[in-house]
Amino acid sequence: MTKKKPLNHGQLRRMRANHEKRLNRGHSQNDAPELQDSSLGQEQPAIVISRFGQHADIETASGQVVRCNIRRNIGSLVCGDKVLVRLASDTNLDEPTTVRAGIGGVVEAVHPRHSLLSRPDLYDGVKIIAANIDQILIVSSVLPSFSTQIIDRYLVAAEDTGIQPVIVLNKIDLLDDALKPEIDAALAVYEKIGYQVFKVSSHEQTGIDELQALLKDKVSVFAGQSGVGKSSLINALLPDVDLIIGDVSENSGLGQHTTTTAKLLHFPAGGDLIDSPGVREFALWHLPPERVGWCFIEFREYLGGCKFRDCKHGSDPGCALRTAVEDGHIANERFANYHKIIASLDEQRHARHFRHSVDDL
Repeated sequence: MTKKKPLNHGQLRRMRANHEKRLNRGHSQNDAPELQDSSLGQEQPAIVISRFGQHADIETASGQVVRCNIRRNIGSLVCGDKVLVRLASDTNLDEPTTVRAGIGGVVEAVHPRHSLLSRPDLYDGVKIIAANIDQILIVSSVLPSFSTQIIDRYLVAAEDTGIQPVIVLNKIDLLDDALKPEIDAALAVYEKIGYQVFKVSSHEQTGIDELQALLKDKVSVFAGQSGVGKSSLINALLPDVDLIIGDVSENSGLGQHTTTTAKLLHFPAGGDLIDSPGVREFALWHLPPERVGWCFIEFREYLGGCKFRDCKHGSDPGCALRTAVEDGHIANERFANYHKIIASLDEQRHARHFRHSVDDL
């Protein structure tokens, strides 16, 4: 009897995907039948607060939350999208902030987005995470260890999207006298080039009022590594939400990611938050080196000023960026982080190419 060859990773992934599609089809047929147009009311504006496969939870202007089917001609729908919906005629419009049982309407159309947050995916290319975001709060902390390289990677990703980034240092209650001057000096570099910097402690409620003022009347996203305290900050700003907080591992020093589905939440003082697992990390392998350099905002006035068009901004003669570093116009650490990001791009592209090659075997 011939022994069957074990399935490779790509085959297993495709089998799981096909299985999930069958489950979703079965769920859709049994639990979420299509609503007839005759049973739907007039179109009205709403916002997508979460997306679940072929369905979306939307919130109407009156505050009612309804799970809706999505018209097949809508190619993309994500948390934060502003839409037009038609609700089932039996939906009780006098009960705001409640979720109607079952499917209660249909998303008919999506308004144009003023911003789009996406991230590269090893399998799917660039994947859309959320829409209509005004600012990205890049959360760092004292624990896990403070790293300007990680901040710079998030800043590059934010600048590439065109969404305003803000730097937030959390857990300042853990700062000691030896570490404080070093971190203050590093953050001063970002303030000097025009970024807003907030220092907070969700544990001691320090700086929370200032953050609330920043978040008011805007749609925001919190980005940062696991363990920096994003969920703790959100709990401090939204005490009624009570997100699950992941502990920092004693072995790795890293936190456990706790968000599983993108969801739009409302701040009591005004403004909205899109909490999404997709902003845990931003890979940058899809960006050409020229774009990465442009995303370092203080580099922009020097780009194009090098002696040679193909300057790599290393030891090349006549490099305008290196001259700016030597003259003190660009911080040494930012310039070093730029080169570390550039060096990592080929490694990340190779990992993506390798994974696709394995899947195709």
